Amino acid sequence: MQIPRLHPDTIEEVKLRADIVDVVSEYVVLRKRGKDFVGLCPFHDEKSPSFTVSQTKQMYYCFGCQAGGNAIKFVMELGKRSFADVVLDLARRYQVPVQTLEPEQRQELQRQLSLREQLYEVLATSAQFYQHALRQSQGQKAIQYLQSNRQLKEETIQQFGLGYAPAGWETLYRYLVEDKRLPAQILEKAGLIKPRKEGGGYYDVFRDRLMIPIRDVQGRVIAFGGRTLTDEQPKYLNSPETELFSKGKTLFALDQAKGGISQADQAVVVEGYFDAIALHAAGINNAVASLGTALSLEQVRLVLRYTESKQLVLNFDADKAGTNAAERAIGEIAELAYKGEVQLKILNLPDGKDADEYLYSHTPKDYGELLKNAPLWLDWQIQQIIQDRDLRQATDFQQVTQQLVKLLKNIVNSDTRNYYVSYCAETLSLGDTRLIPLRVENLLTQIAPAAATYTKPVSAKKAWGGGKVSDSPLPTKRNLLEYAEALLLLIYLHCPEQRQAIIDELEERDLQFSLSHHRFLWQQILEISSGDGETKNFASPPDLISRLQDQLLEFGSEMGLISHLFHVDEKNQKEILRTPQAVQAAIACMDLVMLEKRYRHFLELWQQTDPEAEPERYQSYYQAFYAEKIKLQKIDRQRLFSITELL
Repeated sequence: MQIPRLHPDTIEEVKLRADIVDVVSEYVVLRKRGKDFVGLCPFHDEKSPSFTVSQTKQMYYCFGCQAGGNAIKFVMELGKRSFADVVLDLARRYQVPVQTLEPEQRQELQRQLSLREQLYEVLATSAQFYQHALRQSQGQKAIQYLQSNRQLKEETIQQFGLGYAPAGWETLYRYLVEDKRLPAQILEKAGLIKPRKEGGGYYDVFRDRLMIPIRDVQGRVIAFGGRTLTDEQPKYLNSPETELFSKGKTLFALDQAKGGISQADQAVVVEGYFDAIALHAAGINNAVASLGTALSLEQVRLVLRYTESKQLVLNFDADKAGTNAAERAIGEIAELAYKGEVQLKILNLPDGKDADEYLYSHTPKDYGELLKNAPLWLDWQIQQIIQDRDLRQATDFQQVTQQLVKLLKNIVNSDTRNYYVSYCAETLSLGDTRLIPLRVENLLTQIAPAAATYTKPVSAKKAWGGGKVSDSPLPTKRNLLEYAEALLLLIYLHCPEQRQAIIDELEERDLQFSLSHHRFLWQQILEISSGDGETKNFASPPDLISRLQDQLLEFGSEMGLISHLFHVDEKNQKEILRTPQAVQAAIACMDLVMLEKRYRHFLELWQQTDPEAEPERYQSYYQAFYAEKIKLQKIDRQRLFSITELL
C-alpha cells in the first residue's frame, strides 16, 4: 500500500519516543564509553570502532565515513527505505498514533495497523484460555507434569503463564470464533488454527499439549510453544512464523530476564523452555532460551542491549549432543566474538545434564560457581580440539596444529590473537619452554594470511638458494622482514669484519630480532661470545659457525629453520659482496617493524581513551602515535627501496 503523507505531529512524536540507542542496538553492538556509546560502523568496513551514538543528543556519527543523523535517518540509510516507511514502522514499534494529512486515507492505514493489534488481542485471549484449561479436570495430567516431573511451584507456573491445550480438534476454534466472535482469518494469521484440506472449516494447531506462551520484550504474547504429554512427535511444537513472531529474532523469557541481565551484566542462553524456567525459579533471573535454534545475529544483538560488558554465556549439555549444540549455537555470532564485540563463554554442565536436571540435585549457588568459572569460547574451542589427542604423535600433532591455526586465523584483535598464539604455543610445547618461541613462530607463519601485521613468508629453502626470489611476487612486509633478518645473520656469520658494525647498529637503535628462530640463533651467538669472555667486542672466534652447529645439535626442529644460514652458495655470495648496503637496509627494515609496533600501540591507547574524561592523556596519545606515523613514512621509503633493490 502506498503510504500517505504523515502528519508532522506523528513525525515529531516518533522522534521523541524512538530512543536512538534502542534503535541502533538492533543492528550494531554498542559499548558504553563515557557519556556515549561506540561500535563498529555498519556503513563501512572497519576493525576499530569509530561509530558513536549520543543518547543525550539523540544523534549518531561515524568518524571514519562521516555518516550521521538521528534514529529515523539511521534506519533509512541502513535499509535503503523511504522516510514515511521508516516513520510508520517506528510508530508501530513505539505505539505512536498515526495521523495523515489526507483524512480520507486514514481509515485504510488504520486498518493495516490494526491487524497487529488484533493479533495481539487474539493471542492474549488464547493464553488466558490455555491457562484456564490447565485448572480444569482435563488439564490435570498437565498440572501434575509441571508439579511432579518439573518440580515447579504455583508462583512459577503463573509467572510464565503456563497452560494446557485440550485434546479436541476444534476446542480453541469454537471458543474464539463461535463464542468470542473473533474472525477465523485472524486466528489463522496468528498461527492458532489451520484450514482443513477437505470439507472446509478449521482445526486447532495445538492439541493435548502443555502450552508455553512466548512473549516479546514488552511482555506481549506473540506465539506459543507446545510440549506433548504423550508419545506424539514432535515433542515440542512452536507457532509458525507470523506478522508478530519470527523464531530467529525472538528469545524466550527475555521479557522476564532483561532486568536480571542488566543487574548481573551477563546473559545466559540455554536450549529449552524449561531450562530457562527452572533457572528463573531458582532465582537465576538472567536466563533466556534460544527456541532450539542456532543463535542468530538478531537474537544476540537483542540480548546484548541489556548488558554493558556484552557478556554472553551459552549453557548446553556436556555430552556429545550438547557439544554439537554449542557448536551450532555459536553459529553466526562467531564473527562478533572474533572481533571482541561479545564476551562469549561456554558452560557445559557435568554428567551431560541440562540446567533443569542440574538444579534437581544442586543448589543455585553451585550453578553460579559454574557460571563464574565458565571458559571463554576460544578456550573451550581449543580444549575441544586437543581433547583425546596425543600431541606426542606426529599425526595428532599435525591435525591439532591445523585446527588451531584455522581458529586463530579469524581473530581480528591483535592483542587477543597474540595471547592465544602464545597460549596454543605453550600447549603444543608440552612443557618444554625452549620450544615455545619456535611454536609461536610456526603458528604466526601459518595464520599470516589472515593477520593484519603478518603475511606469509617466503620459505627458507626458496629464499636462500632453492629457487629464484625474483620469480615470486613483490615482497610483502613480512617477506622483507624475514629476508632482512636472515641477511643480517648471514653477514654476521660469514663476514667477521662486519660483526662489530652490526652489534653497534642494533644497540644504537635498541633493536631485536622479531622472528623467533632468528632470536634463537642470535641468543646462541651471544652465549658463545660471552662464554669467551667477550662483552663489548663481538669479534667472535673464527670457529663460530662450527661451535654453533655443535651447540645446536640438541635442537633438531630449530636447526631446520636456520641451517641454511651456515652455508654460502653463489647467490648468497653476491649478497655478501654488498655488505655495507645490505646491513643498512636490513637494519632499516627491522627498525620499521619496531616503529609499526609503537605506532599501533599508541593508536590503540588513543582510541580507547575518553577525550572528555581524560583530555590530556587523549592528546598525549594522539601526539605519540602521530609522531611515530611521521617516522614510519620516512623510513618506509628507505627500507622498501633498499631491500627490494637487493632482491
